[in-house]
Amino acid sequence: MSFLSPNVECRLPGVGVLVTRAAHQATTLCKLIDAKDGLPIRFPTVEILDPDDPGSVTRQLEQLSSYDIAIFISPNAVLWGIKLAPDQQLPEDLALAAVGKRTAQTLAESGYPVDVVPEESFDSEGLLQTPELKDVQGKRILILRGNGGRELLGEELSKRGAVVDYAEVYQRACPTTESDNLIHRWVDDVDVVTATSNILLDNLFAMLGEAGQPLLQQTPLVVVSDRMRQHARELGCTQVILAPGADEQDLLQAICLWASNRN
Repeated sequence: MSFLSPNVECRLPGVGVLVTRAAHQATTLCKLIDAKDGLPIRFPTVEILDPDDPGSVTRQLEQLSSYDIAIFISPNAVLWGIKLAPDQQLPEDLALAAVGKRTAQTLAESGYPVDVVPEESFDSEGLLQTPELKDVQGKRILILRGNGGRELLGEELSKRGAVVDYAEVYQRACPTTESDNLIHRWVDDVDVVTATSNILLDNLFAMLGEAGQPLLQQTPLVVVSDRMRQHARELGCTQVILAPGADEQDLLQAICLWASNRN
């Protein structure tokens, strides 16, 4: 799929876009959609919570200076990792890696320039292709993430000779929001759906239940990786659109391309 240039102007008059990001992360995308005359519909499908034992995580992060590289899996890993770090600061000589552009931007906005970030594929596979992570023999690496998550990154770095630990600095939970009203107005209001992780998509399916799942399967869905696209198709989604990345401009670009092809 080709993508519109970021400089191409597009309008989204009356286009209803379901935004599934966590409440504290949805504002920027909603504003971008609104600025194009679209209709953002906030429906968070994940809640971000403190870990069960924040004190234990803080004690773990007290050892950050003993690591060579810290890898942040998501913007939330940055926000919660810094919040739980001693004095809410990261060591100056610690190399920082980010899985994607939004995560790298969150680090930069927090005052920490990023040393390693993928140039194209903004996922674990892309990060593993960076030159800095090719030769990690003997290096100590800490992966900051939420509860659970993929093991690919840690497993591959371990195979390359690194000593890898995990710090689960936040928890993801599925909201208990009622979906009846959304399902009732779906056909009239929802034209396209955005989801930036498999967890968001899985939670959306669960929240919609049997009554709403067929609606989602038939609605254009914007995702942010080949892995997500495959997962969405396995869930029965018939119109899956791959965005060039996971940040707000990338999502908007994909929505605009879909809208231009629809007209």
